[in-house]
Amino acid sequence: MDTIKDINLTDDNSSRKESRNGYYRETYRPQFHYSPGYNWMNDPNGMVYYEGEYHLFYQHTPHDTRPDFGRMHWGHAVSKDLVHWDELSPAIPPGEDGAIFSGSAVVDKNNTSGFFNEEGSGLVAIYTNEGNRAQPGKSQVQSIAYSKDKGRTWTKYEGNPVLFPTETLDFRDPKVFWHDESSMWIMILAVRDRVEFYSSPNLKEWSFASEFGSDIPGIHRGIFECPDVFRVQVDEDPNTMKWILMLSVGDRNGVNPNDPEPPAGGSGMMYFIGNFDGKAFTLEEMLESIDSIKWVDYGSDFYAAVTWSGVPNEDGRKIWVGWMNNWRYATMLPSEEWRGQTSIPREIKLRTYPEGLHLIQAPISELSQLRKPILSLQDLTIKSGMNVLSDISAAKAEIIAEFEIGTAVEFGFKVRKSSNQETIIGYNISSGELFVDRTKSSATDFHSDFTAKHKAPMKPEHGRVQLSIYVDWSSIEVFGNQGKAIISDMIFPDLESKGLELYAIGGELRVVSLQINDMVSIWGNETV
Repeated sequence: MDTIKDINLTDDNSSRKESRNGYYRETYRPQFHYSPGYNWMNDPNGMVYYEGEYHLFYQHTPHDTRPDFGRMHWGHAVSKDLVHWDELSPAIPPGEDGAIFSGSAVVDKNNTSGFFNEEGSGLVAIYTNEGNRAQPGKSQVQSIAYSKDKGRTWTKYEGNPVLFPTETLDFRDPKVFWHDESSMWIMILAVRDRVEFYSSPNLKEWSFASEFGSDIPGIHRGIFECPDVFRVQVDEDPNTMKWILMLSVGDRNGVNPNDPEPPAGGSGMMYFIGNFDGKAFTLEEMLESIDSIKWVDYGSDFYAAVTWSGVPNEDGRKIWVGWMNNWRYATMLPSEEWRGQTSIPREIKLRTYPEGLHLIQAPISELSQLRKPILSLQDLTIKSGMNVLSDISAAKAEIIAEFEIGTAVEFGFKVRKSSNQETIIGYNISSGELFVDRTKSSATDFHSDFTAKHKAPMKPEHGRVQLSIYVDWSSIEVFGNQGKAIISDMIFPDLESKGLELYAIGGELRVVSLQINDMVSIWGNETV
């Protein structure tokens, strides 16, 4: 197995964890979010479940803390539970065929590709080659590779590339899945201001099927990236299913500068609800205005999320993970040894509300194994000036709370607090907004746009507001009202900033329930 910075990342879990304990304590290092041991990562890609393992591939520059797009690799980590991760050597390196950009991986269980005659099945990766020279002027093409040993080694297909663009230079990030009804592999591909669908019987030969998005006004502020399309139950009813199409939108770079930015600026994600018939995706209802765009996350730092393929039917969940960063300042983060992390894995659902269907995201249940209870309260009235959490400190925590609206005009939590630092997670009753204020959170001078307050519309439900908050050494993820409103933001406070406050402004607030848990480090750093 290759080495990374002289740290041998073998397949022996105990030796890996022992070697990591020394360097997963660095300033800002996330303790229950995945980050590579060293250097740069961006988009997660190739997520697939196979023979008891969840594979997480990602855009990785193993030799630098900044992205080297000309030599981009697929980084690689595996997990049995989506919580504890073992980093392996980079899976697919660049070569004469160009850099290895984002893509997907599938289980070819029926050997449609013909790569697995003796094995019967295996993994096939579908990715964008950037800088390919097979056809002049068409630098982004789609290629495939296959693995017969559970993703540990990969062989690039000798017939690559398998798909060329017709004209555009932006032709990338394939997400592939098997469509039962048509008995075909389906590829959705980002093509500048639209996505294109292709179909194939064998993952090698692809035919154009349709395109989506070029004629929808108001969504073209940046180049589309990392699309995904999948089917989800509505209200957890297996007899009612809808398709969701996800699009990541890069920071503005000239496609249409007049279209609106994502809620927190920079790069962001939007979603569409509709139907897919094996050839075309159609909207359930057309967008009435720019204001009706559905955003996945209202924070700055959730991008390029795509779902795991191959999750067993008996599990039934649709699970994804995103890159916690924003292209507006991604290369400037103050971490030194590493730069880039993922969100916690989230389960995706669709729920019916009076205003219509809405995407719901929930932290996966497997995170409960990390809980180390700190405090539990019920039926408590909070008044202005009180702080019932003054004796509690936490550099990382899970906070689950339910509030009943009272006379207070604003309430919430102040986390990672010290004399000069704090991040506020609050709710403004008059405006009906959940917010994260990181203006005093941390080292923020690396980019002017990092100092910000991010807001998400969220009405109380039956007079109550529910919050699930995940605080790590360099991130905040807030799930409001069971995951209807999400704000994901990075922060970079001093490790000594561990104070915690529950506050109310302008009146009283009833705490229906409050549970605070420490989150045990997935890297074995139990003393901090």
